[in-house]
Amino acid sequence: MCLGVPGRVVKWLDRDPTFGRAVVEFGGIRRECHMACVPDVEVGDYVVVHAGIAISRINEQEAERALKDFAAIDELQQFESDEDHLGTPGESHS
Repeated sequence: MCLGVPGRVVKWLDRDPTFGRAVVEFGGIRRECHMACVPDVEVGDYVVVHAGIAISRINEQEAERALKDFAAIDELQQFESDEDHLGTPGESHS
């Protein structure tokens, strides 16, 4: 499965049509991303990034919704992991 993560464009580094690069922020973490697929985005715009490549523009509301969904998935996985460590009722942990 492929996963595209929304991030906010913080700064353009190079606007070359083929090799454009920008700094994109993902929840406080900044990464350099390739921007050839979205050359018209501006600083402050949100993009969907897959494998270090911004593949599309996304509006702020959709970006926030996706980030909330990712957070909920993470919480569910942590809860399931905690349950796995508890074991089944009546199981001895010696």
